[in-house]
Amino acid sequence: MKITFLGAAGEVTGSQHLIETDGRRILLDCGLFQGHRAESFKKNCRFAYPAESLDAVILSHGHMDHCGNIPRLYNKGFRGPIFCTSATADIAEIMLKDSARIQDEDARYLSRKLNEKHPPIEPLYDEEDVRQVMKQFERLDYHEWHDLGDDLRVRLLDAGHILGSAIIEMKIKDQGEWRHLVFTGDLGRRDLPLLRDPDTIEGCEILISESTYGNRVHEKASDLKEELYHILDEAYRVEGRVIIPAFSLGRTQQIIYYLNDLYNENRLPHIPIFVDSPLSTRLVSVYRHHLQDMDQDVSDVLKEDKDPFGFSLLDYVSTRQQSIELNKREGAFVVIAGSGMCENGRIRHHLKNGLEHPENTVVLMGYQAEHTLGRRLQQRDPKVKIFDRYYQVKARVVQLSGLSGHADVEDFKWWYETSAKRGNIGQVFLVHGEPESATALAALIRDEVDEEPIIPQYQQSFEV
Repeated sequence: MKITFLGAAGEVTGSQHLIETDGRRILLDCGLFQGHRAESFKKNCRFAYPAESLDAVILSHGHMDHCGNIPRLYNKGFRGPIFCTSATADIAEIMLKDSARIQDEDARYLSRKLNEKHPPIEPLYDEEDVRQVMKQFERLDYHEWHDLGDDLRVRLLDAGHILGSAIIEMKIKDQGEWRHLVFTGDLGRRDLPLLRDPDTIEGCEILISESTYGNRVHEKASDLKEELYHILDEAYRVEGRVIIPAFSLGRTQQIIYYLNDLYNENRLPHIPIFVDSPLSTRLVSVYRHHLQDMDQDVSDVLKEDKDPFGFSLLDYVSTRQQSIELNKREGAFVVIAGSGMCENGRIRHHLKNGLEHPENTVVLMGYQAEHTLGRRLQQRDPKVKIFDRYYQVKARVVQLSGLSGHADVEDFKWWYETSAKRGNIGQVFLVHGEPESATALAALIRDEVDEEPIIPQYQQSFEV
């Protein structure tokens, strides 16, 4: 059996791993490379194999760096099945349609800016590609072995990373022998709101494991609800705005769930809360549809509260005009809007209108990449540029951590130790991590696995 690492190898974007046997060609994930525009477009534009030669794609979850290039695969001739959980299929449809729209808008904008001799800017795919490829999705239940031919069996375990995320377990026949391979996708954490803890495995011959935070310990998620309470209580007292940039998938739903908890506990200050993100609103509907895939805490809440994503102080903003009206609103209120690093979307308008007022608070959730507006706010720059104008940062800026959906050192240690006790783990390949984190995780798990862990590089192949 041959494994070729075609993305998320030595980096944390573009997840794509090709499994080849004497009878099958299976792709694990088909994510978008994200980063510098020209380099990313070059990687996303071309595949290292004929798209039509693939027998199937097995998708771990609906984040764009894992599913975002599937329509391009269709555009290039792939017509096979795409296997994933039901929630992932629903999330992927929303995310991919949004991606096609953004690519079209970007291509139109850049075409106006370039000179006439420049080659035309083309999106990787369009909404028709998304509509067509969604017909190829096949939904698999968690925890059941599914026979996908006489030489392939697949079981999806809960990865605990986002709603619908899966650890992919495969038994695949090669040269007459059954081989046992596991791909973690993005492995989640224990005790995150909404999500069940990650399932462990019963050993395997080959393990492809993420390593994003193999050298880091996260703050506890449980502390964040109390921090949110204090921020809102202060905003209510001084009649200020609370502006929360949040990723539309996962992070926004977790914040709403905590605010709903505070409301149910009669501790939420009487302050209006607005979710100003059409994408987030569409994704909330998926969460409402898949409550059965969430943790025991959600089940307990549902005994008293039919909707953990809705309460009387919460409104979902749909139109652009409603969003504009928020900026004219007086008194205390909360607005949650994309994007999480403040690089695009409606959040920039709310920041433009709110940063220069000292009674307001900006709440940053999680990692802020270099050269982003979120990073400049995080490092307390005295002024920041938004829409070609500088604004003084007089609002209070608060950094809250604890909601990262990726396993940290302690989670990895627990997962590998527990899985190894259930069965031997053979050869491990560490992907989806910067070199420092992958190297640290390799050292951490060395005693739990049979072979020295390998950190593959982009386009590197291994016979196993």
